[in-house]
Amino acid sequence: MQVHHRSLLERIIHAVGFEVIAVAICAPIGAWLLDRSILQMGTLAVILSSVAMLWNIVYNSLFDHFWPVSRVAKTLLVRVLHALGFEGGFILIGLPIAAFTLGVSLLQAFMLEIGFFLFFLPYTVCYNWAYDSLRMRVIRSRQLATLQPVSEKGRNSR
Repeated sequence: MQVHHRSLLERIIHAVGFEVIAVAICAPIGAWLLDRSILQMGTLAVILSSVAMLWNIVYNSLFDHFWPVSRVAKTLLVRVLHALGFEGGFILIGLPIAAFTLGVSLLQAFMLEIGFFLFFLPYTVCYNWAYDSLRMRVIRSRQLATLQPVSEKGRNSR
């Protein structure tokens, strides 16, 4: 199996794509569920998203360093454990941010973070699976495009 390491640019694209989709889903649903303005939830979503992008880059770089794809197959179990580690770490980071931004207690912010966790755990697994699948298709298509097919004329002429 050939290993294709991710560049910093690719990690940024991965993180931005993840967060843009998540904000588009979470801000309006959070505003509706918590009876907050879309501005409040949008602000929280953008702040948490920005912090999450940095955490995503750091976490995934460390994960890939300690468990490279050349040593560990990305099975469903590995993907779930990866997502649990990411979300667990992010709850610790996001808790004080959510409490401060919404003006709620740490307990209320923790309950909000649990709600985000219940959304983001399956979202993270699905997004990364889809991203990795698309990435491999792009890599394979580029590899096929670099192969030089022998033309019929070239094979028959001597």
